[in-house]
Amino acid sequence: MKAIVIERPGGPEVLKPEERPVPVYGPTDVLIRVKAAGVNRPDLFQRKGNYPAPTGVVPDIPGLEVAGVVEACGSRVTRWNPGDRVCALLGGGGYAAYAVANAGHCLPIPDGISDIEAAALPETVFTVGHNVFDRGKLKKGEHLLVHGGSGGIGTTAIQLARLAGAKVYATAGTKENCALCERLGAEECVNYRKEDFAARWKGRGVDVILDSIGASYFQQHMQLLRPDGRLVIINAVSGGKVALNLFNLMSKRVALTGSTLRPRNTAFKTALARRVEKYVWPLLVNGSFRPVIHQVFPLEEAASAHELMEQGGHAGKLVLTV
Repeated sequence: MKAIVIERPGGPEVLKPEERPVPVYGPTDVLIRVKAAGVNRPDLFQRKGNYPAPTGVVPDIPGLEVAGVVEACGSRVTRWNPGDRVCALLGGGGYAAYAVANAGHCLPIPDGISDIEAAALPETVFTVGHNVFDRGKLKKGEHLLVHGGSGGIGTTAIQLARLAGAKVYATAGTKENCALCERLGAEECVNYRKEDFAARWKGRGVDVILDSIGASYFQQHMQLLRPDGRLVIINAVSGGKVALNLFNLMSKRVALTGSTLRPRNTAFKTALARRVEKYVWPLLVNGSFRPVIHQVFPLEEAASAHELMEQGGHAGKLVLTV
């Protein structure tokens, strides 16, 4: 099969097409003939040598989410059959013509959803579902702040939080991307290059913050959170070490939490997939939620997709087609 392989740690140029054997699947797995694969920031970290694949996952083919057709099923798989259209969360190996997924980590592709749209879903909906609603415990009527609102995670978080009855605020880096966030349902979006988001919203505060920035925003977050607020950290691009005033935390009863998805075990991801299917999939079916796609690349141009993601400024997901 055709696959995109990380030749060595480095820049986008180390992504090279190769012929590889079709992967072997186990009794609880499905083999997927990949139609499209989502591109995510952890793929960039893996390419640079900073985010190795988990044990048992092909180490040099990136890709955490795919959409396609079930080609074959393991002996203990009961739900899926060859020919079913599915999208799936993977531990890696998605940048290829075939990929193996645990059967429990697959979701059916609803009618009317393209393979390209479906490939943009698993990593984002699993991340948002767990961090905003499970860990952040966002409730109807509360206020959520989403950083990077125009990215794949951000555009998903804005839509799902709004549909859950929350008020959403966002940050983005351009006027155009701020406008996109507001079209998707954000009450306001601040261009962080031109304005201090904490100063804008200090008077009203927020209940939950979905943070991908880390250290450089931490003090502003502690000021902005309301009593009983929740700070949910899913990345720390500006650094991971902060100074915390414990008296401030105690007086506001702030909860600090965060998570990474890739290392979690099979049972956790299976249970999360079922919650996503129960609560998010009906929104796809009725058209109230849609992934935002910025650009589609042929699989062979994975390096160009990585270059664009590193440059920043894009709005929505980048997807590879096979």
